[in-house]
Amino acid sequence: SGAAVSLIERQVSVLRERNLEMRQRISGMLDAAKTNDKLFEKTKRLVLTLIETKDLSSIVDTLSESLGNDFQVEFHSLILFGDSQSIPACNARIVKLDQANKQVGTLLRTNRATCGVLGSAELDFLFGEKAAGVGSVAAVPLSYGSTFGILAIGNSDPNYYRSSMGTLFLSYIAEVLNRVTPDLLKR
Repeated sequence: SGAAVSLIERQVSVLRERNLEMRQRISGMLDAAKTNDKLFEKTKRLVLTLIETKDLSSIVDTLSESLGNDFQVEFHSLILFGDSQSIPACNARIVKLDQANKQVGTLLRTNRATCGVLGSAELDFLFGEKAAGVGSVAAVPLSYGSTFGILAIGNSDPNYYRSSMGTLFLSYIAEVLNRVTPDLLKR
């Protein structure tokens, strides 16, 4: 009577809403899958190139080129720990481990990739003169037996790298670096 809606019409309306919601979720999952597929291809190219490198300088240059060109990372930094006289010459920044522990010790102790906004002292340590432009960071310690470095990538957007985001590909790249770099540090 009056403006009442039949039960069947109401059920059809609810099913249409659910159908639309499911289509949107599937579309979102497909977009994520396409993004992950592109990331996988870039990561695979980088990993294969890293495996073929024969010296530390080539690893550092290959990583820098790939992060900047393939992955379009705004800011990236590779810091190796040790004595500059004992580590072969390369474009990575070399610092003592105790200095790194003082500046970014919390990042090193987690032994896993960390994403989010960092303090100015941590940003200065990781990115040097480019630190002022960095809004958010994803960083992963490099270790194989002992910690020998840290890889950090940054973005000017403070919300770009968030603690809730996945770090699968960054962690995978770090694992490859963990295997190919330590022997070259000793040469």
